[in-house]
Amino acid sequence: MIKVSEEKSVLRQEEQIAEHRPFGLKDKIAYMCGDFGNDFFFIMASSFLMVFYTNVLGIPGALVGTLFLVSRCVDAFTDIGMGRLVDSCKPTKEGRYRPWIKRMMLPVVAAGVMMFVPWVANLPYAVRVVYIFVTYILWGSFCYTGINIPYGSMASAITDKPAERTMLSTFRSIGAALAGMIVGSVTPLFIYTTDAAGNQVLQGNRVFMVACIFAVLALICYTICYKWSVERIVVDNTNQKQLTAKELVKALVTNRALVSIIVAAIVLLLAMLMTQSMNMYLYMDYFKNIGAMSVAGLLGTGCTLILAPFSGWITVKFGKKEASAAGLLFSAAIYAILFFAKITNAWVYCAFLVFANLGSGLFNLMIWAFISDIIDYQTVETGSCDGGTIYGVYSFSRKIGQALAGGLGGFVLTAIGYQVSTGAQTIVQSEAVTNGIYAVTTGIPAIGYAIIALILIFWYPLSKKKVAEVKSKLDEMNKEVVEEISE
Repeated sequence: MIKVSEEKSVLRQEEQIAEHRPFGLKDKIAYMCGDFGNDFFFIMASSFLMVFYTNVLGIPGALVGTLFLVSRCVDAFTDIGMGRLVDSCKPTKEGRYRPWIKRMMLPVVAAGVMMFVPWVANLPYAVRVVYIFVTYILWGSFCYTGINIPYGSMASAITDKPAERTMLSTFRSIGAALAGMIVGSVTPLFIYTTDAAGNQVLQGNRVFMVACIFAVLALICYTICYKWSVERIVVDNTNQKQLTAKELVKALVTNRALVSIIVAAIVLLLAMLMTQSMNMYLYMDYFKNIGAMSVAGLLGTGCTLILAPFSGWITVKFGKKEASAAGLLFSAAIYAILFFAKITNAWVYCAFLVFANLGSGLFNLMIWAFISDIIDYQTVETGSCDGGTIYGVYSFSRKIGQALAGGLGGFVLTAIGYQVSTGAQTIVQSEAVTNGIYAVTTGIPAIGYAIIALILIFWYPLSKKKVAEVKSKLDEMNKEVVEEISE
């Protein structure tokens, strides 16, 4: 809650807002470009880095899984550290968050390219292992965190109007979808060749070329994000008390909505990222059809773009909790059908994925709106504004999900008996291995999405009716503050 003593700060914010151009399309495009730029390497790493390490550099899947697990755990701490660093810095004339995009865009793309250097395969095994640990942690735990945390926090500084923040979240999802379309659909067509036996062979030099192209495109996106964004809400909080670890834990354990959405986020990332990392092996070794993977990626992006214009109407009509739960149950049912049907035709498989993506995609579009509701719920329950704490804890939970997914992906690959290639040798996987890949790729999302739906139905408390009650109470509380200031 805003105290009476903070009236001058509120008036200062209003004056700052009046100095800038009105919120409009440029802000939406700028914010879209931020996630567009981020996801060139984030999605490329999620989709192709494991297979690059195993099939080009000759690193065992279990060791790659260990790398992903360790680095994601490091990410969790660097996220919080970066958040505190940004909060403790005095705002400049460009704002608090925008300068970090300018500072970090060159380091993050350079570190991204370094992960996909194919000539490392010629180095001794120990050197290769050290190289992948250093470059991957440099990119993900430091450079990516250094640009993503300020970018993610910047939405609250661009505007303080809920409707406009919703538009920023929608355009952010569109930026991620566009990056996914390019990386998931176009890249496989270029980086793979087919040998005489019909096997799909990853070409390390082509992967490196794609990484260099993505670096240039990411820089363009970051530049647009930096140039076109305007921080209208700038608060100098350098003298405010920093949240302690005890306060963070308290916020976590006392907010039922936050705890349930954290568990849902962990399960979601586990299902999504494990499936994403296994997809390459599914189309390469089970279907032997990389072209179908490109089409599947394109269709997945298309589903997101189709749902985006209707997500607001669906929310108003049914509620975020209710609509998301129904969509996730539908998606889980589709994946369960795929699991038991054991489809061998890649194009039939892609057709089923369209329906599965429509179900899960709705929840993905709404997830940031869930966080906004949770922040309001926390304010009503405690009487204090803990938006930063909520965002930080949620970001931490996503890293946990990524850690589990990254670690388990490599271990599962090794457990089902996947054989990595050495040098130019191509290894044909056994039928038992390819069937295992198919089972994991369809079974994990079937179980995961069903669990998330049950969490939303029975644990997450913010139904459509409850959200309306929270908003009503929040409006009443804010009205009392305005009356108190007026007096």
